[in-house]
Amino acid sequence: MAHATCTVNWTMSSYQSNRLLPAFLALIALGCQGDDTNRQGPAAGSAAETAGGTMVITVGADADFLLPPFVGTVQGNQIADIVYERLAEPGPALNTVGDDGFTGELAEKWTWSTDSLSIAFAVHPRARWHDGRPVTARDVVFTYDLTSDPATASADAPLLSQMDSVTARDSMTAVFWYKKRYPEQFFDAAYQMRILPEHILSGVKLSELRKSELIRSPVGSGRFRFVRWVPGSLVELVADTAHHRGRAKLDRLIWTISPDYNASAAKLFAGEADYIEYLAGDKIAEMAKYPRLRTLTSPSLDHAYLHFNLRDQNNRNRPHPIFGDAGVRRALTMAVDRKGAVENIFDSLGLVSKGPMVRSQGLADTTITPIAYDPDGARRLLDSLGWKDSNNDGVREKNGKLLSFTIGAPSSSSNRVRMAVLLQNMFKQVGAQVELSNNEMTTWMEGMQSGKFDAGMNAAHLDPSPASIRQSWSAESARNPKSRNFGRYANSAFDALIDSASAQMNPVNARRFYRQAHEMMMKDVPAIWLYELVSVAGIDRRIQPVGIRADAWWAGIADWSIRADQRIARDSIGLRPVAR
Repeated sequence: MAHATCTVNWTMSSYQSNRLLPAFLALIALGCQGDDTNRQGPAAGSAAETAGGTMVITVGADADFLLPPFVGTVQGNQIADIVYERLAEPGPALNTVGDDGFTGELAEKWTWSTDSLSIAFAVHPRARWHDGRPVTARDVVFTYDLTSDPATASADAPLLSQMDSVTARDSMTAVFWYKKRYPEQFFDAAYQMRILPEHILSGVKLSELRKSELIRSPVGSGRFRFVRWVPGSLVELVADTAHHRGRAKLDRLIWTISPDYNASAAKLFAGEADYIEYLAGDKIAEMAKYPRLRTLTSPSLDHAYLHFNLRDQNNRNRPHPIFGDAGVRRALTMAVDRKGAVENIFDSLGLVSKGPMVRSQGLADTTITPIAYDPDGARRLLDSLGWKDSNNDGVREKNGKLLSFTIGAPSSSSNRVRMAVLLQNMFKQVGAQVELSNNEMTTWMEGMQSGKFDAGMNAAHLDPSPASIRQSWSAESARNPKSRNFGRYANSAFDALIDSASAQMNPVNARRFYRQAHEMMMKDVPAIWLYELVSVAGIDRRIQPVGIRADAWWAGIADWSIRADQRIARDSIGLRPVAR
């Protein structure tokens, strides 16, 4: 996807807006600043193509892990995607059917069998791990075995469920074998795994790998290599100068970690960082004060939702005393004015969610009608379920149990924190008492994964295929204690519809099955689907970005550059500009 600093037509048609809100006016003014050089990138042979310079990325939360099978946060995924490599990467259109548009990353080439039940990937002969060892087909086999083994408890395992096995035909050829033909065979093999080094990780028991010190110093094969991770402070990568696909144009990448979003944005404005991946409306307006900065806008695969815990916090074999009832979940959904909440927080820079999919997923049917806002109907439904305010104190109860629960949110996400406040007030209007709990990302994530929560303001960065919903909502993921199915939603009929959708060679049929699955899930109400984000990033004008994709703005970062005459000398930790 070619980056564009002024994606006005796409944005306005998505909102079908008949007015320009202040934040969007600011976005237009900032996004359209600059000349065609900024949009097209540097000319061939110019000084900008000379390798060099440091790019600092400011984020409001630390990574959780850097080893791909365990990564759950966006920050962790960014770093893992850059340190490690997939077999192949999709093109700007994010095609997931067949191999059209894919370019080799670790794979030099690939060959389909005549019956389409296997694909042979030839590993690039010059590919090397960052410790100098050659990458081989055994590493591909090892990665599949590790990721799919239940002992690893990887959240990625459901994404590989339609594969039969992976074998090494010879030292440089890995063969993926399939149980059946389906449209996304190539996508699953090429995209869903980042290849790991067998010689480093094979000595650790899979059940203990998550706690191993080895995963804090990752050795990959990507165009940047890992240098250091100072928890709560920064992550540093440097260019691999001998990479088989060519040296990265930047010398160094640094993620500087802040305690919250506002502190993160402040680093961009102070010149201590060059890039922030998301700007809220007030920060977009503030960008006008800094001529050296500009915005980048694009579609995204990010959405947020209130995630209900369906199981009792103290005994996961029992249903949650409140949210174990789908009727209560439906009533609370009816109490939420999602349109008003999204406009309150985002102006025109957010979209009301259509369900467990996002608009940028090609096979997702976003014409499904969500549960309507109906607070009076919510009150009647709660009455019928036995939740009544018998003492007129404003809080409903049933069999001595108050309709009272806690919503947790990560403090690094100002949007989710603000949305939780709005939900608290909306739920109060129908007789629910809500406490709010905001924690830093790691603590919040640990609480969600352990099941020690009532409801959580969750967010997901989806991949291009709707079939990836297995990762967070399938019965298989519900059985994995380390999965992202925090609320333990499980419905075998839903799983069967997703399996049917992913098996369809005709996209019309696939979309029909996905629609049925999504409608079933929305009827079960394991979450309240709230909003999708439009990607509005802030960037220093001296950075020349290319290759921004909806699934990963960082996908082409090895080809981003800084003109030689615009590089900044920085202090010893690489953040603060210093005099030349």
